[in-house]
Amino acid sequence: MPVAGESAITTVGLTKHFASVAAVDSVDLAVPTGSVYGFLGPNGSGKTTTIRMLLGLVFPTSGTHRVLGEDAASDALHRVGALVEGPAFHPYLSGRANLARLDAADRTADPRTATARVGNALERVGLGAAAGKRYRAYSLGMRQRLGIAATLLRPRDLLVLDEPTNGLDPQGTREVRHLVDELARDGVTVFLSSHLLSEVEQLCTDIGVMSAGRLVWQGPLARLRERQAQRVHVETADRVGAVAVLRELGLAEVSSDDAGTAALLGGTAPEDVVAALVRAGVGVRGFTVARPSLEEQFVGLTGAGFDVRDSGG
Repeated sequence: MPVAGESAITTVGLTKHFASVAAVDSVDLAVPTGSVYGFLGPNGSGKTTTIRMLLGLVFPTSGTHRVLGEDAASDALHRVGALVEGPAFHPYLSGRANLARLDAADRTADPRTATARVGNALERVGLGAAAGKRYRAYSLGMRQRLGIAATLLRPRDLLVLDEPTNGLDPQGTREVRHLVDELARDGVTVFLSSHLLSEVEQLCTDIGVMSAGRLVWQGPLARLRERQAQRVHVETADRVGAVAVLRELGLAEVSSDDAGTAALLGGTAPEDVVAALVRAGVGVRGFTVARPSLEEQFVGLTGAGFDVRDSGG
């Protein structure tokens, strides 16, 4: 079981060079136990290389990492479920048979309960009815769900999922989101690499943002939202009056055009802005308060647009 107060994943100066290129450069991850941690970054930012180092698939050039309190990834792997760079199964075997082969390869698994484990994993990802169908006849979404089922053959303390909803239709995506939420409520830590910002906003409690091999931001998603200043937007026919009021209140970056009058809210309460406008006789048709979207914040952190076609890096 996870140790209270200990991070599920910790890295210190984790670095990986390929020839003279630093694919991952001095990354310090701290993934809270029990969190759903979204791992974001544009194409080539080092996300997949980092994941592969965490799982012991690639050796770091320098730095250290701990997974579930263990220094060696191999010591914790029986407590880790992973889906990295898409699932790979035998095309001529059924979904059930593929999972049975994987389960049989686990020396810590009790063979007497193998059938129940495989059946439960298939049902949990909605593939119970297609368990007997050959893998080569599965759609892309079904293959992705079978890969997730493979991570659930045994109870896990940590799931590492690289693009878990890739290829899924809207219903399949909702099912995976529900599954991740359910696992998190059970105390499983989920480390989720995704190119879908809407998915991250709905699922994740914490995020890490990679850019050019470096971790440029890490922390609770709520804190990322708070670090960006709110803007107020006033719809009024009296734009001159609105600008005057906002400046008198000390709001910064006041602007006005045909779309309305806007300013950075700063520490002023929104209701105080509305009250000041009304006292000044400014007719308010509409008043909104907004923070930058996660995509806008992502661009601000990385200096790059978020390519929705990016499935790794």
